[in-house]
Amino acid sequence: MSHLLCVNCQLSTMLNKIKDNLCFASALSVISCFIIMEQMFFATSILHVRLMQWDDDNLVEQAVNRCNQIWESIAPDKRRQCPGLLFYNELLHIFYRLRLCDYKNAAPHVDNLDAAMKIDMQQTQRIQELVKELNTLDQSLSRSDLHYRDRTALSKKQTMIQEQLQNMTGLSSIGQESLQPVYFGNVRRIIGDKLQLAPPPIDGEWLPKSAVYALVDLIVVVFGRPKGLFKECAKRIQSGMNIIQDELLKLGITDGVREVDLQHSSIWMAGVYLMLLIQFLENKVAIELTRAEFVEAQEALVQMKNWFMRFPTILQACECIFEMLRGQYAHSVGCYHEAAFHFIEAVKLTDSKSMQAMCQVYAAVSYICIGDAESSSQALDLIGPVYGVMDSFVGVREKTGVLFAYGLLLMKQQDLQEARNRLARGLQLTHTYLGNLQFVSQYLTILGSLALALHDTVQAREILRSSLTLAKKLYDIPTQIWVLSVLTALYKELGERGNEMENAEYQNKKLEDLQRRLANAHASIYHIEIIDKVRLEVHQLNDLDIKRAMADPTMGVNLDIPESIGLSAPLSAPSSSRLVDIDTRRRGKRRI
Repeated sequence: MSHLLCVNCQLSTMLNKIKDNLCFASALSVISCFIIMEQMFFATSILHVRLMQWDDDNLVEQAVNRCNQIWESIAPDKRRQCPGLLFYNELLHIFYRLRLCDYKNAAPHVDNLDAAMKIDMQQTQRIQELVKELNTLDQSLSRSDLHYRDRTALSKKQTMIQEQLQNMTGLSSIGQESLQPVYFGNVRRIIGDKLQLAPPPIDGEWLPKSAVYALVDLIVVVFGRPKGLFKECAKRIQSGMNIIQDELLKLGITDGVREVDLQHSSIWMAGVYLMLLIQFLENKVAIELTRAEFVEAQEALVQMKNWFMRFPTILQACECIFEMLRGQYAHSVGCYHEAAFHFIEAVKLTDSKSMQAMCQVYAAVSYICIGDAESSSQALDLIGPVYGVMDSFVGVREKTGVLFAYGLLLMKQQDLQEARNRLARGLQLTHTYLGNLQFVSQYLTILGSLALALHDTVQAREILRSSLTLAKKLYDIPTQIWVLSVLTALYKELGERGNEMENAEYQNKKLEDLQRRLANAHASIYHIEIIDKVRLEVHQLNDLDIKRAMADPTMGVNLDIPESIGLSAPLSAPSSSRLVDIDTRRRGKRRI
């Protein structure tokens, strides 16, 4: 209500000014534009709430369509006056598409967002240059001995620069007070560093510009990682983390500072930046594990642990993610018992049904890789509940994961045709919606193994070659070895001795490379710490500290980045010996 009263006052003031300076038609145009921007502000706010709650698919879709309808009604030249709304709207659309696993239709929004950020960065740089030049002019004009002619020339230049700044910043007047630093929380920021939603009175911010920039970098990483664009991802991860580190320093968060040391006014913004930082580190771990760079993955995990230990209340929601990543690391280095433990622990640490489902799937795959009867039974116990509700999730991420695990289990149980059907269905969904090349490669490898087991050598050769191409593109050495081992078996069955020997030689080279990387990982001081089957021991804050850290009601809430971000870390390729060697003992089978 107070916001509406403020808007009415602003509108009344605008009308009075319009009567004095504009014709009636122009007045109506200005008022109409203002109303549309106000509608857009409320529409995006409603969409944000719908995305966070997601109680009804239709309500979410209606909110998305309403935003599209209003945004399209704003003239292009007027949209440029609403940089904050542009970023906000595009980000919300991306979060929506990510939840639906609709990467294809999300891509244009990612491109728009990235382009808008680059344009805004250029404009911000230009504004800062003009402000610097204006300050120099102010100093020159303050001299008492300045000649009249020089003073006149400098005054003209000063007026010109002020007009440029007014046009670029949208400020109604350029005076000394308008050039003072702007604030978000308790952080001083220079002029031009505010990403205002729209012209006054809607000139607030959803988030500080630096946080939005970091979020854009994160979105680019999320879209590039499944496609194997690791070079660009590495640049964006570094860019985003540099932005965050700079902002944390401004908040007084230096080495050794813990959450109990923070000023109350810094807690909320510290939470925003720390949550983003964890998301960047999470994606870094996923990339390094894909590339079998285990030592680099260890270092990122240790960074995550250190941040969590220093800010356990602020980052409480991230403990589940950290446990899940410990499981991913353990699985990647062949420690399947430890991997299953950490995945199960991650399930206990979250209320998110999606996260729970994915961690159960990950644990099931680790149990399958252990290979004994008891572990297969444990895998089935984990897969069954998720399989039964896989169509209830928004998007197909959980469905593709459980189909992968179930198909793998059926393959181990020698139910080859049924396994083939499940895996083919999962591959189609993964290829159509997720576009995760590593997951596609792993699906293809299992299907190639099945084709060979069913003596369909023509299809096996075709599938395995495609899988090897993808694995090479991703620098995914474990999957390459897995594919090569199946290809060697294929050539042996076909009697192609030359291809068999050549392939086996290449496989041995890759295996030696992997063994070297694994030895380095096992030799690291961090290896045991990461895989150890114990939860983190976090220093418990006393009651007063907890109340202080949680004083802001928004503290426990992140940016509502949906589970699709960071939770789609690819299933690490199980060892080739465990997957290719189909169990011939025909254990008793349980079906879902």
